[in-house]
Amino acid sequence: MTTYYRDPEVWITSSAVHTNGRDVPLAALRQVWHRRGPRSWGTVASRGMLALAILAPLAIGGQGIAIGLILHASAPVTAALLGGGVLLGLATVPVADLVLDRVDRSYDRGSRMLQIWARTPAGEILLLSTRDRARFGRIYRALQRALELPAHAPATFAK
Repeated sequence: MTTYYRDPEVWITSSAVHTNGRDVPLAALRQVWHRRGPRSWGTVASRGMLALAILAPLAIGGQGIAIGLILHASAPVTAALLGGGVLLGLATVPVADLVLDRVDRSYDRGSRMLQIWARTPAGEILLLSTRDRARFGRIYRALQRALELPAHAPATFAK
């Protein structure tokens, strides 16, 4: 028996798909397809909020510099405003790294629910439902490889 994919929830072998507490023999799969669910606008909005988290310190630092240049104050006050604005702008760099990492992870998770469905003699069954695009792709390709074996030729993939 060959294992094509395995994680804590899904196990695809040369003989069966083990997922959702169910074992489905590959020979029972007649057709396999995938669906994309509707976009999660909450995920999109959270990405926008993360972008604002990067821009806010830059805007505040820029305002400090602008006020320091426009305001006709003493030299120490002007230097403090300019220095504070520059330091606040520089402090954005490490914060931006953390925020952009979170944005990258949100794109990995995706904003849509992805599902793998199969038609069996007993009817249609949901094999997998996830937002993780990378994991979805690995599982779908593993299932394709498992079904390409000559013993399991009856199954087809719908586009």
